[in-house]
Amino acid sequence: MQVFTTRYPKNCLLTVMDRYSAVVQNMEQVVMFPSLLRDMQPSAHGCEAQAGAPSLYNYFTMLKAIRVDVEHGLLPQKEGQVKMAGGGANEAENEAAETEEGEEVLGQLDLQAQFHLHFSSLHHILTHLTVKAEEVTRTYQEITGQAF
Repeated sequence: MQVFTTRYPKNCLLTVMDRYSAVVQNMEQVVMFPSLLRDMQPSAHGCEAQAGAPSLYNYFTMLKAIRVDVEHGLLPQKEGQVKMAGGGANEAENEAAETEEGEEVLGQLDLQAQFHLHFSSLHHILTHLTVKAEEVTRTYQEITGQAF
């Protein structure tokens, strides 16, 4: 696997995003037949898989979709809400109430602490997703008998 990374500090969010993108791109290149991953459960570090856990195929499709969001950005908020909920008058009223409550909460919170919380959460999530992408790739290679 060849991972191209620009020289950013190790814990820089850009480094984590670049690594995630590169690992998922490698996963897409290695996994030629994603259907082989159906009904395959991720390994839980030597333990049996949890009941109801998503299959590796579900992880594969989720990781690809998240990669698109990481590289190209999210849909504008209103477009995403219309696509998810189908629109409606009650939705506009709920959104207005949530906006007012959100502004009060934001005014009370320390913005630097809030930024740090979201930044560290995003860093953790992207790192976890990178590990999952590597696991999907490794498991597919084991299934197909490909050399590492």
